[in-house]
Amino acid sequence: MNPGTVLLLFVFAYFIGLLVISYFTSRNSDNQSFFIGNKKSKWWLVAFGMIGTSLSGVTFISVPGTVGKFLGGENPYGGFEYYMMVIGFFIGYFIVAGILLPLYYRMNLTSIYTYLGKRFNVEAHKIGSVFFIISRAIGATARLYLVVNILQIFLLEALGVPFWVTAFVLLLMILLYTFEGGVKTIVITDTLQTSFMIISLFACIVYILSNLNLSFGEAFSILEQKQYTHFINTDINSKTFFLKTILGGMFITIAMTGLDQEMMQKNISVDNLKNSKKNMLTFAGTLLFVNLAFLFLGGLLYLFAMQHGADYGQISTMVDGKEVVTNTFGFKDSAGQIKNIMGDDLFPALSLNHFPMALSVIFIIGLISALFPSADGALTAVTSSYCVDLLNLNEDQKKTEKQKKRLRMKVHLTFTVIFFVLIMVFKALNDKSIVYLIMEIAGYTYGPLLGLFAFGILTKYQITKKYWILAVTILAPIATYLINYLVTNNTDYRIGVELIILNGFLTFVGLWMVKARTLKLA
Repeated sequence: MNPGTVLLLFVFAYFIGLLVISYFTSRNSDNQSFFIGNKKSKWWLVAFGMIGTSLSGVTFISVPGTVGKFLGGENPYGGFEYYMMVIGFFIGYFIVAGILLPLYYRMNLTSIYTYLGKRFNVEAHKIGSVFFIISRAIGATARLYLVVNILQIFLLEALGVPFWVTAFVLLLMILLYTFEGGVKTIVITDTLQTSFMIISLFACIVYILSNLNLSFGEAFSILEQKQYTHFINTDINSKTFFLKTILGGMFITIAMTGLDQEMMQKNISVDNLKNSKKNMLTFAGTLLFVNLAFLFLGGLLYLFAMQHGADYGQISTMVDGKEVVTNTFGFKDSAGQIKNIMGDDLFPALSLNHFPMALSVIFIIGLISALFPSADGALTAVTSSYCVDLLNLNEDQKKTEKQKKRLRMKVHLTFTVIFFVLIMVFKALNDKSIVYLIMEIAGYTYGPLLGLFAFGILTKYQITKKYWILAVTILAPIATYLINYLVTNNTDYRIGVELIILNGFLTFVGLWMVKARTLKLA
């Protein structure tokens, strides 16, 4: 049997297993589809499951690829610079646990955007939900695209299957899987999938060390010699300058976790605030270790490839009459040309073409395990937010439970179609290092949420004029884009993940300018 066919069979077997687990956990619990249950989830179970949601296919594929990616400058390769962002994440989780979690528990929120409605008005509530839906849909589909594209390039393209069919089938799997399961189901299945992902990570590390006949220490020394292990970028003009990467990572966590309905939905499903904080901080500490392991794996992947004949090179192409030089890394074909696998293609190219079949199977299981926690939670969360925040389905006394369920199913199906369209858009963009693209998008879409919540928590002012909050939250991202464009095109400075800080600050300033003249306590 063709190796690709074998791997595809494992994908479908894995999915069927998830469906079975989803069916029984939703039938044998008080689980409520799409909405927060009765706060009975174990904190340690939620913490472990959240690792899978947070890491996703981006960490599994894209982060290892950044280590040996050629950047030029003082540090020629990406190295471990991404870890500065992880440290920022870690600090951000403490802020979420110390400020936002107590707020959500005290207000006993079904949707965290209900806070904006209680603090300001219905307009703020709905704007918060809309920005979350936009942010989560784009972020989730970028992660989905990464996994779909890998399956397409390395398994299905040779079988003549079009990309859109691959995307459609995977989304159909996720749709079926999330129809019955609610928060409790997702917490349980995410925990299992996180386990598979971490097993895959360490299995690959052990195999490469064994293949290269290296100990952990010897491998790290070689990585140091090749300039793959530097953590700190001291070039203040660079997008990955360490201080702004730490600060950007901190605010990204506050926004993408603390102000994210999906992530907070899981946290609030824990029985009490103390355990919810314990969950958040356990999760934060574990991510420090897991992300470092992924970066170490990235360095090993480049070493493995070079040991087996891969090398760096350059390709020159003419674009609009100008020569454009692209840095490459990969194996040479029969014509002596390097097939570029630098970045996101590195891990799958080696796992599926150069590793033993057993390890290829483990990689595929790890990859799918990285896909589902992010995708299922996102699809469920945007459906939940749309139904609760925009349709007010929980308070609707006119509809029967059967009618509400039918409407939720329609919304769920609609968002599945939207996810499919967005995946096709990312296919057209075809970005080869999607981890930083996701962070940039988050800077534009989560920034207004960050500014809104900050203004609500740090001040006691109200916004009384209709549509002023809407105007500020639209103008702030536009102003952020214009500033980024002008800075990029007129200076040597490059705005990186601190984009979200700029956007949130402009939103805060805009709200301050249109605030009511007299203080009104929330």
